[in-house]
Amino acid sequence: MGVGQYPRRFWLSCVSVTVVLLGASSDSWAQAVAPPSDIAPPGAANDSTPATAADADEDGVDRDADETVDDEATPSAVSSPADPLVITGYVDVGYAKAQGNGTSFRDGDVRLPADYGVDAFAPAVNSRGEVASTDSGGRFTNGFLPRSVGIGGTPSFLINTTSVDLRYTSPQAPVLVFTRLQYLPRFEQSGETTRVIVEQAFGRITPVKTAELAVSVGRFDSVFGIEYLENQANFRAGITPSLMARYTTGQSIGVKVFYRYQFGEASAVSINAAATNSAPFVESLQGPDRSLTGVPVAAGRLAYELSLALLSVRIGFSGAAGPRNDQVDREAMQQMWGADGRIYIARVSLAGEYVAVEQDAGSADGKLTGLGPFPFGSAFQARGFWARAAYELPSILAGFRVIAYARYDRRHASFEGFIPITVDRMTFGLHVAPWENVQIKGEVLLNRELEGAPNVPNDVYTSSLVWTW
Repeated sequence: MGVGQYPRRFWLSCVSVTVVLLGASSDSWAQAVAPPSDIAPPGAANDSTPATAADADEDGVDRDADETVDDEATPSAVSSPADPLVITGYVDVGYAKAQGNGTSFRDGDVRLPADYGVDAFAPAVNSRGEVASTDSGGRFTNGFLPRSVGIGGTPSFLINTTSVDLRYTSPQAPVLVFTRLQYLPRFEQSGETTRVIVEQAFGRITPVKTAELAVSVGRFDSVFGIEYLENQANFRAGITPSLMARYTTGQSIGVKVFYRYQFGEASAVSINAAATNSAPFVESLQGPDRSLTGVPVAAGRLAYELSLALLSVRIGFSGAAGPRNDQVDREAMQQMWGADGRIYIARVSLAGEYVAVEQDAGSADGKLTGLGPFPFGSAFQARGFWARAAYELPSILAGFRVIAYARYDRRHASFEGFIPITVDRMTFGLHVAPWENVQIKGEVLLNRELEGAPNVPNDVYTSSLVWTW
């Protein structure tokens, strides 16, 4: 659907909201327009604002090192050393409307598996990347699907996520223990249900006081690229993840080592490496909780950062290799590589990431994903990128922050023996923080099928109200 085809009342609403908000914004650029790797949710003690040597946390890891931010949520108030246990969390309430029937499937498309010929991840409605629907109309699908909130094309309020974080820091040892429990109430074909998931659960030791070295063991965020830093709604400037997030933002179980070396006053290099059960795919594609082959997947990111008074630059290169964890066949391998960058200057933030994925064909025994068993695992390849620009509006009201942002995504992918598909997406949104612990976001996703996939009405209007405590 073209831009001119959207309902007039929608565009009038956007103009009205924009006019009202243009005069109000943040008094803190570093905490507002930078991606959530460099901001904390309103009201949170910021573990990740641009840091100096004096800003190191009690675990000895500089919070400017973005690779450490994923490991624990920040408390809603600054905790003292006398409080080793901190409990925090957030509630993400959404309202979403997807076009059509809420899917990327088109009636009359007889190609099978149905999910090989479309991008079922396109009509995302929340920060988890869940879509409005994955109902293929009874046609066979083979597990290349996201999670769904099940609303179809009907507008609905949603509890996207209820998250509870517990962080314990030992007063006697350089040890941190962190768990993140999330509750996801959904209405499914069988009726009301609530999934309870352990999003993260790990322990971390920082053995050397004079070095930014940390070793984590358990279930933790990805080390690939930068988008995993925005997994949580209270750390995300926008609402929905990119079209490439399905390959880079999943959690897994294993061991991770992070090291950062500062040289000079403004430069540093870091390495973040992990050996885990699965690649950094989201769990609907590759379950992380058990190794099916007994051979871990290796992943890592090498990064350089430059931090000046008015300019910040981050550049990183990532890679991953190992057996597919949706297979029992150790010979079915997967490889990934990527490059990412971020620039913050004046009131403008620019960020982007390129990702390439290759998977060998699986065994004749089929595959096992987070959604269940499926008949076969095809060879697969994907290439794509996302690029985002954000601007913080000039401040008039103290403590009132407004960010306007836009993102462009493009993805080309193919299964062996099937027609390749190319899709893209344009995302526009506003992020408003009127108080310390509240974020209000509105977003429009304009999805397009460029090659290989049928044209369908699958654009999305979505919003999110995040309460952090």
